[in-house]
Amino acid sequence: MVVKKKICNGCKEEKLIYKCIDGKKYCKYCTYILIPPKQTVTKTFINRVSDKKKQKDIEYSKLRKLYLESHPFCEAKLPGICTAEATDIHHLYSGKNRSKYYLQVDTYKAVCRNCHNYIHDHLSIEDAIEMGLKLIE
Repeated sequence: MVVKKKICNGCKEEKLIYKCIDGKKYCKYCTYILIPPKQTVTKTFINRVSDKKKQKDIEYSKLRKLYLESHPFCEAKLPGICTAEATDIHHLYSGKNRSKYYLQVDTYKAVCRNCHNYIHDHLSIEDAIEMGLKLIE
């Protein structure tokens, strides 16, 4: 089957016709460029963090900074991996209890990054409780 080229009503050139709109014939280029879209889509974005959580995080940042200033050395002191300088805050409560104790400074431990990674990646819950690095409610 041979398709004949026809004159496009948009660019006035002989091209393959892509769409016929209201009796006028348009090439692919003119269909997308010259004819305005019928609908405009507006995007609305959903906040990833609620305003309440955002305020809690701001307060936590202040508490974290003050705690690390007053506790500059690692409190976990795990043998063989500790770098001694505290850079992270380890929360003694985790999971569903974390939000309840999120802003309570007495549930914080200043730890170095190496110790913090080891606590979360290698210690069992029982070992962490025994070492005083986790509390159960």
